[in-house]
Amino acid sequence: MFRGWSTPLPDDAVDQRSEREGDQSEHDRDSTASPWAYIRTETGSAAVLLAGTVAALVWVNAAPGSYAKVWATRLSVELGGHGVAMDLRAWVNSGLMTLFFLVVGLEARREFDMGELRDRRRIALPLLAGVSGMVVPVAIFLAINAGRSSAHGWGAAMSTDTAFALGMLALLGSRFPRRLHTFILTVAVVDDFLALAVIAVAYSEHISWTPLLVGIGVLLVTAAVRRAGVRRGGPYAVLGIVAWVAFVHSGVDPVVVGLIIGLLAFAYPAPRDALERASGLFRSFREQPTAELEREARLGIASALSPNDRLQRLWHPWTSYAIVPLFALANAGIQIDGSLLSRAFTSPITLGILIGYGVGKPIGIVGSTALATAASRGRTRPPVGWAAVTGGGTIAGIGFTVSLLIATLAFHGSRLDEAKIGVLSAVVFAMLSTTAVAAVTSLLPDARRARALLGTSPSLVDLAEPVDPERDHVRGPLDAPVTVVEYGDFECPYCGQAESVVRELLADFGDVRYVWRHLPLTDVHPHAQLAAEAAEAAALQGEFWAMRDLLISRQEQLGVKDLLRYADEIGLDVEAFKHALKARKGAARIAQDVESADLSGVSGTPTFFVNGRRHHGAYDIASLSKAVVAARDRAVLVDGNDSGSTRHS
Repeated sequence: MFRGWSTPLPDDAVDQRSEREGDQSEHDRDSTASPWAYIRTETGSAAVLLAGTVAALVWVNAAPGSYAKVWATRLSVELGGHGVAMDLRAWVNSGLMTLFFLVVGLEARREFDMGELRDRRRIALPLLAGVSGMVVPVAIFLAINAGRSSAHGWGAAMSTDTAFALGMLALLGSRFPRRLHTFILTVAVVDDFLALAVIAVAYSEHISWTPLLVGIGVLLVTAAVRRAGVRRGGPYAVLGIVAWVAFVHSGVDPVVVGLIIGLLAFAYPAPRDALERASGLFRSFREQPTAELEREARLGIASALSPNDRLQRLWHPWTSYAIVPLFALANAGIQIDGSLLSRAFTSPITLGILIGYGVGKPIGIVGSTALATAASRGRTRPPVGWAAVTGGGTIAGIGFTVSLLIATLAFHGSRLDEAKIGVLSAVVFAMLSTTAVAAVTSLLPDARRARALLGTSPSLVDLAEPVDPERDHVRGPLDAPVTVVEYGDFECPYCGQAESVVRELLADFGDVRYVWRHLPLTDVHPHAQLAAEAAEAAALQGEFWAMRDLLISRQEQLGVKDLLRYADEIGLDVEAFKHALKARKGAARIAQDVESADLSGVSGTPTFFVNGRRHHGAYDIASLSKAVVAARDRAVLVDGNDSGSTRHS
């Protein structure tokens, strides 16, 4: 049975945590090692992208001459008689969009290193879905444009807009599970990679082999520099610019440089030893604030993060909120009138793009996923249910950015306008069809809706050391369908702030078991190790939770005298407690928890795991409750057992 909390939080502790709420928001905002940080940015940028599209349409229809004149302005950059000269639209499409594909490559690398694709067996399904989701729309476009010169523009009907699709999907909120975002992101990354290959092969004119080989050679040098362990951004920036210029002169679209460099940037959680080293450098600066120590502390902090983290933090907001909307402003401008619309919706170019995206994308993605699942007899399954896969297939019909990019390469004049009408119409159709899928799914009974959205595929487990009731400190029913594990530090203010959330969570859910594991951050919290050993000394007398609750609620009083007073307060044999504390009888147990934290990639506190999956982002009651509900529903579906599945109201 669930065991209640043994001591209430004192009012002064609550007040202290209220004063730290601003700190928690900063802490949560800085948690960038998460796909959800990527998705949150896309959610906000979708509105900015839409605004850029509307602005382009208004501008070109209000002042068509100025729109064309501005984007046709030539800009030349030269050094020693050599350089690049392009109009402003080309600088946006081939220059700034290189940074967009850099971010796409970074996120793909993160998925391979830390996300769903770290289990390499899971690569095949999104790879197949991504390829099929491109082949079917292209086949539809070619069928509609068969025998016409417009068939050359088949590439404009194949690629999903990663930013726009994820942004629109996120705006639908809780109608689809979060894991669908990861699945579609993986499909879209495959999509983008193949689209760039198509641009390089099919839409690059007059390839010059000498600069192309130079560009490839520079990229190989970049890979060698990364393998050598160089972390400074300067060498990579120089090599990237040289490779970009070489690709420009080769005739191959240089945006591929961004994707390749992004794929070279490894992602990994911040190692605890690197964080401890950074803390030591900061303490040295605090004691002696000199310019040299400031530089060392800054470099030490930066070196604790992976290059992937730092590059995403630098470029992702710029690409989402500035570069992609600017691309829309430069390319979405169409002079719309009745004759254009009547011509466009009878044009094989417009219809090929619209039907290719609106019908071909969902058929390609859902159909290939279903065939793979059937052919493998269920061994290969999507990470979400079929309603979610269908919604992912329809939202993938948004082909804005890369579709417009290819359209500008394949068409000119009135044909380009028809292609743009097809691209914009496909965006509207994809949004409406995805909303329809969500609405139909919401009408299903609870059990069927959960299965349709979540599926029955088992989740990847991030927790390296499984929970063992014989060893771990467990609170709640042992047979609960959901287990929440917290790695905590008794002196960590964020752990103290999370305590009220944990209590509320366990009060609201009767079918959750809670596990506390120690992770004393001794480099920043001098009393944390001793407090953890005090909790283990109390555990020897069967009072771990009573001591743990006192320690977490009295974080400012963790000295030896305080610990002895707490032992007396909860009725322990103080002499036995004192002896256990002096002999450090709990040190080995704490070391096991610390080792399990290291194996699970945990470097800070509090860190939560819900049914073995790491919980990223905020640890407020709403976020943790959603994670618990999703984990419980999935546990019921996977185990085929609906016991304890009463939904949290």
